[in-house]
Amino acid sequence: MTIVSNFLEFNKQFVEQKQYEEYLTDKYPDKKIAILTCMDTRLVELLPKALNLRNGDAKIIKNAGAILTQPFGSAMRSILIAIYEMGAQEVLVIGHTNCGMTNLDTGKMVDKFRAGGISDDVLSTLENSGIRMERFLRGFNSPEEGVAHSVKIIRNHPLIPAHVPVHGFIMDAETGALEMIIDGYENV
Repeated sequence: MTIVSNFLEFNKQFVEQKQYEEYLTDKYPDKKIAILTCMDTRLVELLPKALNLRNGDAKIIKNAGAILTQPFGSAMRSILIAIYEMGAQEVLVIGHTNCGMTNLDTGKMVDKFRAGGISDDVLSTLENSGIRMERFLRGFNSPEEGVAHSVKIIRNHPLIPAHVPVHGFIMDAETGALEMIIDGYENV
């Protein structure tokens, strides 16, 4: 069996047994928050448990490192939709310890692209089209730096209302301990 066939078999039983019923909610976040966090597998269950979040409590947006690489990308769009369409009233940016985006080596990533079959012609075309790999694959020196960067982009975004607090946190990827590094209430 493949991973996908295992998923499909499990899903069929999940639906037939109506296990979904405990997760029923609507699309609006009950706690009125949007969270930008990392896609790290250690946070999948840990982050909601450590914050006492249940299904329906928050809009959770995930990407590599909880880092916004551009102010008009898909993660920022999701934050704006969470605020204007879903009723989120605060934004939390939550990075974590031992993040894989810390000191990411763009050159090594490009080498992996090549090893994966991406030709130099494709990489050259991207570069000549204005795609700078060092910006596109931007990492950070520390999770604190990454969180501060994302908070700054959100806080200074021309479409974010001034009354919306934007907080920054670092979560311990093992224990779930949360440390506030930017108090968004100080800037509203």
